[in-house]
Amino acid sequence: MTSPPEQIISTEELEAYRPRQAAGFSPSRIVLAKGSNTTATRRHLTENICEAYREAKVIEDFGTPHNRVNLEQSDPLLLSEAGKRTLVLAEHKSAVRHSTEERNSCPNFWHFSPYGLCPYGCAYCYLAGTQGVRFSPTVKIFLNLPEILAEVDRVARQLGEPTAFYLGKLQDGLALDPITGYSRQIIPFFAAHPTARLTMLTKSEDVGNLIDLDHRGHAILSWTVNPTEVIKAFETNTPTLEKRIEAMQPAAEAGYPIRAVVMPIIPISGWERLYQEFLTDLLSRVPLQRITLGSICSYPQAMRLTERKLGRDNPISVQLDQSRMSDGRARFPQALRQDVYQGLLQTIRRQDADVEIGLCLEEPSMFDSLDMGQNMGRCNCVL
Repeated sequence: MTSPPEQIISTEELEAYRPRQAAGFSPSRIVLAKGSNTTATRRHLTENICEAYREAKVIEDFGTPHNRVNLEQSDPLLLSEAGKRTLVLAEHKSAVRHSTEERNSCPNFWHFSPYGLCPYGCAYCYLAGTQGVRFSPTVKIFLNLPEILAEVDRVARQLGEPTAFYLGKLQDGLALDPITGYSRQIIPFFAAHPTARLTMLTKSEDVGNLIDLDHRGHAILSWTVNPTEVIKAFETNTPTLEKRIEAMQPAAEAGYPIRAVVMPIIPISGWERLYQEFLTDLLSRVPLQRITLGSICSYPQAMRLTERKLGRDNPISVQLDQSRMSDGRARFPQALRQDVYQGLLQTIRRQDADVEIGLCLEEPSMFDSLDMGQNMGRCNCVL
């Protein structure tokens, strides 16, 4: 039987959390959108968050849904920049979903959204091309966390077997946690649940809210990582590689299963040496359960924004296969991807012969060419 939302988490603890400003995020305005004022708990959370960002202009827009906030910009680049300076507080009534991937090797999975988008400025962001982001690419916090987790509970009990629920498909799973403290409710929820399991993906360095929690091994923490040179060139306003590794280490010491996602792999000049040194260092410092490799796999709208940011002759665009793959995404040519994957696989297996290795959003033929058919479906988003 599904528990009611008020029994899923402690609203008293949720209200008592004192928000901290998130690193790299200084919104110039906070929009109070639909659902932000409908319960005492949501109003309390709103007040606390606004108090943490006193310098931001607060705009009451209670009739507007979270994905329809008008930023009054038509130019895609200016729209994206305005969105990164706008925090929307709202509700999300369809926050628990099943993915709908087709025509690639990825298994479909359950995911949930207590947040939307993130404050980071990655030039290759695939979310920039999705329908839900293009009109209103704001940073979002959804205040109906009890209802979201109640829906996770309902789905998990209906499925009746250990199932991963992914936090990181449509947002960064941890970047806004200093503001909300949601991890202190989410991780105990999954720890106590008989079948629901958490997989979280982030670039954040801030694990302060997680370390002392009793997770019971039910929360898998994943970090997106890349060589420093790639981060500097393509991942504006994100934590450095060193800070990400320094966040992974205490999380591992606290007993969390730790994974890494090396994506998007971008073969810049000297990539062989850069990725070899980066992977050797990472695997020598962090005990990884699984590592997932992935290349650029971008929709046309997202690539157009990438080229506005980096120019049309950027290292991604000039290497792309101009034909779309079967799932509608643009990728590097298969021969280049295969060459890159083979180099990285050799480094990983030389450093750690036992770590699980997966590929993200790849075509089945790539697994065959790399003799990885048995690894298909063993990627970051699933158990």
